[in-house]
Amino acid sequence: MAIPVIDFSKLDGEERAQTLAQLANGCEEWGFFQLVNHGISDELLERVKKVSSECFKLEREEEFKKSALVKSLNGQKLENVDWEDVFTLLDDNEWPSKTPGFKETMTEYRTELKKLAERIMEVMDENLGLPRGYIKKAFNGGEEDNAFFGTKVSHYPPCPQPELVTGLRAHTDAGGVILLFQDDQVGGLQILKDGQWIDVQPLHNSIVINTGDQIEVLSNGLYKSVWHRVLATTTGNRRSIASFYNPSLKATIAPAPQLVEKANQEVDQAYPKFVFGDYLSVYAEQKFLPKEPRFQSVRAV
Repeated sequence: MAIPVIDFSKLDGEERAQTLAQLANGCEEWGFFQLVNHGISDELLERVKKVSSECFKLEREEEFKKSALVKSLNGQKLENVDWEDVFTLLDDNEWPSKTPGFKETMTEYRTELKKLAERIMEVMDENLGLPRGYIKKAFNGGEEDNAFFGTKVSHYPPCPQPELVTGLRAHTDAGGVILLFQDDQVGGLQILKDGQWIDVQPLHNSIVINTGDQIEVLSNGLYKSVWHRVLATTTGNRRSIASFYNPSLKATIAPAPQLVEKANQEVDQAYPKFVFGDYLSVYAEQKFLPKEPRFQSVRAV
């Protein structure tokens, strides 16, 4: 069983209806799918691979090897940690500075990924029967550009005892739309589908899309956020670059009224209405626990 692979370029041609249906299926039945022909050039993606790998070698690898995490791997199973080197890129935080071309390449990449995220949200609007721009407006808290867009650059180095630690523990993502540029050689990412863990197959220069908790709420449960994890491996240094298009902290999130009416529900029957910042506070404490209690414990507006 493999997650769907969808040719995004066909949205603009004669196979538009079929492609919309494939994307709807990816959101409804899987919560994860891979896009090919997504509009981001191979040339840019090859540069992203290059600067990310060089950054790890130049600025991160030695520190990881000396870390308390590596030293603690001594035959005992490790809980509550991840075998991962990670840093986050935002528009206004400090970026790695010793790797030639890193900032220029990743700035260009983030610009392209944000555009792709907004195109995907428009497709979700259309498939859900919502007005165009509904999800983007909800995430931005109105017409302005207030949504959060962050990029997490991770490497999962070879682990001598992968049975004792997880690369990244199982979780769902708190936010909205996640766009992952994963390693096309080294696997390890898995999703939980029908009670079974299945691999997200490495695919050259594809972008993996998954839906976060806020899309589940806005869609009134039609699109579910999905449990996923990364396994540690003895070989390879898996690269993973995940970009998150999330609501602004002040955005109010609730099921779209049109979808609540369609389901003949009271608004508060399944998902509450809340401020995303409040949800994030709950998520920070409960990221690796079942998601349903998070929805219920977050403070209602």
